[in-house]
Amino acid sequence: MKIYVNVNMMKIRQFFALALSIGIAATATAQQQEQFSIVTLNVDGLPQKIWFANVNAEGPGSAGSVRIGQYLLKKGYDLIFVQEDFNYHEELTILLEEDYRFDTWSGDVGVDGHKIDLLHLQNHRFECDGLGAFWKNAISVTDTERTAWEKSFGKFSHAADEMVTKGYRRYDVTLPGGTLLTVYNMHMDASSEIDEIEGKDGPDREARLSEWLQLKDDILTRLGSHPVIVVGDLNSYYSRDQIKAQFIDAIESTGRGTVKDVWVELEKNGAYPAPVDGVVCTDDPANILDGETLDKIIYINPTTGTKIQAVSFSLDQEGYKHDGKMMGDHYPLAATFIVGDRKDTGIETVQSLKEEVPSYYNLNGQRIGQPAKGVTIEVNGKSIRKHIIK
Repeated sequence: MKIYVNVNMMKIRQFFALALSIGIAATATAQQQEQFSIVTLNVDGLPQKIWFANVNAEGPGSAGSVRIGQYLLKKGYDLIFVQEDFNYHEELTILLEEDYRFDTWSGDVGVDGHKIDLLHLQNHRFECDGLGAFWKNAISVTDTERTAWEKSFGKFSHAADEMVTKGYRRYDVTLPGGTLLTVYNMHMDASSEIDEIEGKDGPDREARLSEWLQLKDDILTRLGSHPVIVVGDLNSYYSRDQIKAQFIDAIESTGRGTVKDVWVELEKNGAYPAPVDGVVCTDDPANILDGETLDKIIYINPTTGTKIQAVSFSLDQEGYKHDGKMMGDHYPLAATFIVGDRKDTGIETVQSLKEEVPSYYNLNGQRIGQPAKGVTIEVNGKSIRKHIIK
């Protein structure tokens, strides 16, 4: 951590007294905290065609899935969680094989290799969930577990959720520094815009609520002394679904842990969107509702034990494009975490100096050449500007 202060010679003593009074820390953190990055993205891996029928003609297909793999390799996230990894798994992962290890692929959607009773299609369900995880070689993942949702809705309508075996996967993750995490990756029941407009989306909302409750119960059954992260295509908006009351508040009410959504914490100053009446769903996968997407990164810190903290959030709307089009079904949602609590600088609310001065000194009274008004703090390579009361 570097701190530079803009003062003139006549004000050095006054400045140091003021600096001490507002608690500016002049020493760097002795030990760097372990950190890790995580990303969730729907890779839109449904087949473009089955026989002669268009299924997902606008999807990325084989070539587009390779490009998504190139994107992930370039980004170098520590933990990658995907949804709809169905028919182009090899194309998606081929470039990642040297740097990452993979979860078990559950299979594709199609007619080859599947027994399908064409006379009773209403009874058919593909036994694949489309969920996958890739993790850097230095990370260890054990006790992978796959669970289907107890309730879903829609076979040939309502986004056809029951055509595949949607659910969640749970992973016990050990970071290179020895920190243990549990991560849940999932794909929840979807709604369509037309069903919501026509007031027919009730069964979809009921299915999602059941899935949130099922997830909550599983987390609380296992919640111990290490953090839990929930990621995935949750098909949920805070303004539409009861996530806050039935999941977040319900877990916190047990007194066993605290729950935060990274987007809400870092982009919305901790304020969750309020429920609204009317249509909030959209069939446009690029739509962002007040900055919120259908994808989420939520984390739970146990009351006692290891804790993590989100320090960055990103939704890559610019880098995740090819020929001007989004490469997958949703933009990648990513976050960076540190293990433990963030080290505060100790600087309180301050105002800027009223004048520019030609001389610059650090807190040890040494003259420096970098001109800067106020205080610059470098934390993990990022500069944060602060000003001192005159």
